[in-house]
Amino acid sequence: MSELKLTDVAKSYGPVDVLKHINLDIDQGELIVFVGPSGCGKSTLLRMIAGLEKITGGSLEIEGQVMNDVPPAQRGIAMVFQSYALYPHMTVRENMAFALKIANLPASEIDAGVDRAARILQLEPFLDRLPKALSGGQRQRVAIGRAIVRDPKVYLFDEPLSNLDAALRVATRIEIARLKEAMPDSTMIYVTHDQVEAMTLASRIVVLANKGIAQVGTPLELYETPDNEFVAQFIGSPSMNLLPGQITETGQMTTVALESGGVAVSTVPTEASDQGKHVNIGVRPEHLVMTEDSSILSGVVDFTEALGEVTLLYFDKTKGAESVIAKLPGVQKDLRGKTVSVTAAPEKVHLFHDGMSMRK
Repeated sequence: MSELKLTDVAKSYGPVDVLKHINLDIDQGELIVFVGPSGCGKSTLLRMIAGLEKITGGSLEIEGQVMNDVPPAQRGIAMVFQSYALYPHMTVRENMAFALKIANLPASEIDAGVDRAARILQLEPFLDRLPKALSGGQRQRVAIGRAIVRDPKVYLFDEPLSNLDAALRVATRIEIARLKEAMPDSTMIYVTHDQVEAMTLASRIVVLANKGIAQVGTPLELYETPDNEFVAQFIGSPSMNLLPGQITETGQMTTVALESGGVAVSTVPTEASDQGKHVNIGVRPEHLVMTEDSSILSGVVDFTEALGEVTLLYFDKTKGAESVIAKLPGVQKDLRGKTVSVTAAPEKVHLFHDGMSMRK
């Protein structure tokens, strides 16, 4: 049985639909990450699971029990918010113990719960400090510890690292990954707009778009075999390049003549009926390599960004494609303004027809 099950869940505000037909099974011990563009409903979905937003349609089950009308405090869920929401006049220990005191648990049980959470999060040296004496990363760990002491069925994280600077984000992300390793049976749902967080933390990623789920899969599944153009361009940075063309040869190896004048070969198998179809070929910037032979694209480099470990080449807008970016290893000098040809291995070339992947 799934730990948490969403069946045809919907959310609307009057006549305005925010989410529709959300179907998702989450197993015990998974760390599920919701990603998607701003306004896609990922935080709204999280709040519906928490009971902070009413479910308009469908059902939410936790351990087989329908939770639609169950109050938030009785759902067995703990939520970590974007803001730390710590009581400034309470010590770390008192902040973490507060919910247990409200529940009238014995002092010995409260102390044991706080000590366990502090040990997991390495907060033991800070238990007697006030929040103002902590760094941002330490405050967020206290907020997480406050959730841990409740021993919930499901943990919910709503962009918990968005208020931290870049260095603290990396450090706290690693701490959350270690926390999950220390609590392998705990189920966690995590909302973020940061792809690095999603790719490094998630057991599976749920990509939300157009009021529904665009794709669910492991980070590598979404990166390597996106179901549609939206996921292909949303996952990965820089985004996957899309170039329009027409299928000229079908079979186990498919050839596409591109509007930009290049030729792409893909291992996506096609049938005779696909001959002549207009498609978009997708190729990630990091999979493009310079070539002097048959190329996917030959164009003038309009701009370069040397990042040390890689160099980004931005090509002039080509026919049918808004922009093309190549991500080449190392330092590539003196290419701006020059004509450069790039290609990709056939197994790295995706084919999309009417926005959907042609990979069977």
